[in-house]
Amino acid sequence: MISLFRVDNRLLHGQVLEAWVPHIKAQEIVVADDAASHSSLAMAATLLVLPPNLPALIRPIEEVDFAALAADKRRVLVLVREISGLEKAVSVGLTPALSPHLNLGNVHYAPERVQVTPTIFLSEQEMEGVRRLARTGFKVEAQVIPSDTPVGLADLEHRYSAAR
Repeated sequence: MISLFRVDNRLLHGQVLEAWVPHIKAQEIVVADDAASHSSLAMAATLLVLPPNLPALIRPIEEVDFAALAADKRRVLVLVREISGLEKAVSVGLTPALSPHLNLGNVHYAPERVQVTPTIFLSEQEMEGVRRLARTGFKVEAQVIPSDTPVGLADLEHRYSAAR
């Protein structure tokens, strides 16, 4: 089952391994990222941080079988780098029935983005993407680590509007 579907620019890193993996009791990690899957250096660096008993796959988004991951009895954590990665996942088969909750963890600053949480910066296009995902039936929340209070879409909208 997909236990957590997370947007995090850093993909697989300490915060994910030390906080989210134990929290959701992940038994596998899938990094759905086109750039990382095409870079042997990125793949090697990503896989080096894994504990030996935690399998991981790094695949281009269009090659990830989200239905199979959702049907798997193991708890799977899926990582994408950007909001556009979420939208691409939807275009190739991800649905709210397969993973109803989408977690926004870290989206780094860029010139066209505004800060909506301490770790999330969104452009107008990305904010609209989040809205589309929510209208499709996904529950979208920002939450850096499990002990943080989740920030829901209404609050994200309010913060986005205030920051512009």
